[in-house]
Amino acid sequence: MTLIIAGDRSGTGKTTITLALLAFLRQKSAKVQSFKVGPDYIDPMFHSYITSRPCRNLDPILTSVSYVKSCFEQHCHGVDYALVEGVMGLFDGVPLKKAIPPYPPFQRGTGRRQEIENFCQDYGSTAHIARILNIPVVLVIDCSRLSGSVAAIAHGYRSLDLNINLVGVILNQVASDRHLTLLETALNPLNLPILGVIRRQEDLTIPDRHLGLVPTDELSELNQFIDKLAYLAQTCFNWEQLLPYLTPSPCHLLKKAEYHPPIPPLVKGGMGGSIKIAIAKDKAFNFYYPDNLDILEQLGATICYWSPLKDETLPEGTVGLYFGGGFPEMFAEALSRNQNALNAVKQAIINGMPTYAECGGLMYLCQEIVDFKGKSWPMVEILPTTAKMGQKLTLGYRQAIASGSSFLLKQGDPIWGHEFHRSQLTHSPAQPIFNLSSWQENSPRYGEGWHLYNLHASYLHLHFGGCPQIAEKFFCHTLDFFRNLALD
Repeated sequence: MTLIIAGDRSGTGKTTITLALLAFLRQKSAKVQSFKVGPDYIDPMFHSYITSRPCRNLDPILTSVSYVKSCFEQHCHGVDYALVEGVMGLFDGVPLKKAIPPYPPFQRGTGRRQEIENFCQDYGSTAHIARILNIPVVLVIDCSRLSGSVAAIAHGYRSLDLNINLVGVILNQVASDRHLTLLETALNPLNLPILGVIRRQEDLTIPDRHLGLVPTDELSELNQFIDKLAYLAQTCFNWEQLLPYLTPSPCHLLKKAEYHPPIPPLVKGGMGGSIKIAIAKDKAFNFYYPDNLDILEQLGATICYWSPLKDETLPEGTVGLYFGGGFPEMFAEALSRNQNALNAVKQAIINGMPTYAECGGLMYLCQEIVDFKGKSWPMVEILPTTAKMGQKLTLGYRQAIASGSSFLLKQGDPIWGHEFHRSQLTHSPAQPIFNLSSWQENSPRYGEGWHLYNLHASYLHLHFGGCPQIAEKFFCHTLDFFRNLALD
C-alpha cells in the first residue's frame, strides 16, 4: 500500500522522520524504495544513501500525472517496502491548469498528440500525489509550541479533503511525559492513531546552508547519524500498525493508468557502449534526477562519471558532456586550480561536443565565479559572463518557451522547469534560450539561458520525464558527434 509522510508545514520534521523509518527498514535487510514529492535533490541523496537505491522524484508539474503514476508503479515492483516523503505542508501546491500530454508526448514524424487540460487547486502538493496514487497519509505535527490545539490541527487536516486518507499522526518535538499526556488526551476523541512519538532530540540535526541540507558526500559522521535514526525509529514508532501500510500492493488506479513507456533505443548492434556521456559527479556537482540518466541510458548512452574537482581529463571516448547542479561556489577554489580539467572542457565544447549544463553546471562554464566572500575564481571561460553569489534566492517553477531554435529546441517549444539558486549572472545572453515566467497567471516573462557551439546552459532544472524530446535530441547530437569523429 505504502505511505506518504506529510507535514503540517515546512520544517516540521518530515525528512528526519522519513530517514529514521528508512534506516530501520534497511537494518532489516529489506529492499526499500523511497520517493520524494517535488523537485528536491538533496533529501533524495539521504534516502539513496540509506536504501542503496535511487530515490525517485514524484513531480507532476515537471512531468505529468501519467508519469508520476507509472514511475511509482515501476519502482515499487520487487521491493519489500516503499515510502514517500512529502513536500512542505500537506496541501501546499499551486493552483494550476496544466497541459498533461499522454505519453509519448513527441512521436517521431506524427507531431504532438492532443493535450488534456486539468485544473487542480493544490497541483504538485503532497495531497495531490496522495490522490493520484490513492495511498494513505501520515501527518507529522511539530508539537513544540502546542498541546490541546493539536486536535484542531489534526481534525482540520483530516476533514479539509475527504479524498485524503489520513490514517494517523506522528508527534514530533514532544517535551515530556506530561506534554505527551496532554497531546494524547486532546487527540483521543478523534480516534486518530498516534503512530509515533518523537521526543526532543538536540543531537539529531542535519547541517544546512544556503540551498538546504549539506549533501551526504560532505558529512563525515553520516553513518553514526543514521544508526541513531534507526534506533530512534525502533523505539518511537508503532511498527505493528506501520508495517502493513509500508508494504506495496497493487492499486486499481495504477492498473488503469496510461503508463510511460520505455523510450526505444536509438542505437543498436555493435555501437553499444560507444556513445559515452560524461556526467560531472562529485561534491561540486551532484544534482541529478535518476530518471534523466535512466532515459539517456535507455536511448543507448553509456554513462561515465568523472570529477571536475579531481580528474584532469575527460573519460576516454567521451562524446557528450552533462553538468548538473550542485555547489560549485563552495568548491570554487579547487575547481579553479584544476586547470587541466577546465582546459579539457573548454576545448571539447569549442570542438562541438554536445554539452548540457544546468544551474551549477552553467556557473562552472562562466568566466568566473565570485563567491560569498567576494573572491573571484576563474572557471571554464566559455560563457561571456560571471556568476556572482548573493543573498537573493531565485526559487520556483517556471513555464519556459523556447525563444529561438537551438540544437535541443525548436522555437516555441513549451517546457516546465524549476529554478533554485542564489547566484546571478553579470551579463545576459543576446539571444536567450528561454522566455520564462512563473506558474502565476500573467506573470512577467524574462529571457534566460545560453546557446553557443553545441552547448545548452541554463539555470533551469529539467526533468526528462516531462520533456523526453530534450534527452532524445541531446543523445542524437552525441551520436552525430561520435560518427563525425569516426570519419576523421
